[in-house]
Amino acid sequence: MAEETKVTIDDIAERAKVSKSTVSRVLSGSAVVAQPKRAAVLKAIDELDYRPNIFAQSLASGRSLTIGVLTQNIGSPFYDAILVGIHEGLGGSDYSPIVADGRWHLATEQTALQTLLDRRVDGLIVIGGSVQGSKLLRTVEQVPLIVVARNIPELGSHCICLDNFEAAYRATKHLIEHGHREIAHITGALSQGDAVRRREGYLQALSDAGIKPDPELVVEGNFRRQSGALAVEMLLTRGRMFSAIFAANDQMAFGARLALFRRGLRVPEDVSIVGIDDEPASAYMTPPLTTMRQPAIEMGEAAAHAILCLLNDEPLPNLQFSMELIARETVARHI
Repeated sequence: MAEETKVTIDDIAERAKVSKSTVSRVLSGSAVVAQPKRAAVLKAIDELDYRPNIFAQSLASGRSLTIGVLTQNIGSPFYDAILVGIHEGLGGSDYSPIVADGRWHLATEQTALQTLLDRRVDGLIVIGGSVQGSKLLRTVEQVPLIVVARNIPELGSHCICLDNFEAAYRATKHLIEHGHREIAHITGALSQGDAVRRREGYLQALSDAGIKPDPELVVEGNFRRQSGALAVEMLLTRGRMFSAIFAANDQMAFGARLALFRRGLRVPEDVSIVGIDDEPASAYMTPPLTTMRQPAIEMGEAAAHAILCLLNDEPLPNLQFSMELIARETVARHI
């Protein structure tokens, strides 16, 4: 098989019958080129099927035309939905994302973050995670930065986050309004701020309803399905009665539903369940899950638009989002 011949600027200039400098100006857009010459260059590019050398362009321009994205769990429906939104938001721009996975492990996150910075990304989007706020404050001095699904007060308008306290409060209140008072809570990993705020919202909703919180009804999970199943087994082993479960995310709600089924407990007749996220699978759980919807794709799109605004020295758009209660069929009235 013959080796493919690489098209060069010289080839384009010869085909268009213009100088190399004219071709360079058309490619870079650095100066106005007379319309006839510009049209001739563009025609030659099309005929020769020219593809620019992005690496060479980045060296010349000082830009890599890449956006680093530090996520936490590739394969998680919530984080992957944010990634989908980022890809869609960058569509049509000159920038492409480079994704690294922190795997919810601080050392891995720090390594991934440094790797992205070493790749000379033009901007950085950090999704969740536990990298210290002070570290991200130093990072924002090096490269434009947007943080998604995490609130770092010092970064202010550079954060796209949701009120996890309010979401948990509303989820728990929904159960209380249906007559439940013995409400168990499966937390996320309490090393994560989101999990802590959701637990606080749960406790406040109980307190405001005159219900004394019971530590025996709170079990720490890790945001994964298996931990939801194990949490239910632990609750049942403790022998403390409960009529409802507020799980800190849908994944753990799925696991809790499975554990209840294996123990012969019906949802929602015996135990009601509420989650957080509204993953696509939530509507297809048996029965469909009542949950608080996080607009993950929209948040990803907003993050992409925001980083492009920073790169173009434009004002940031409104980055505020809220969660919506999606009432389905896992909550029944408790008498």
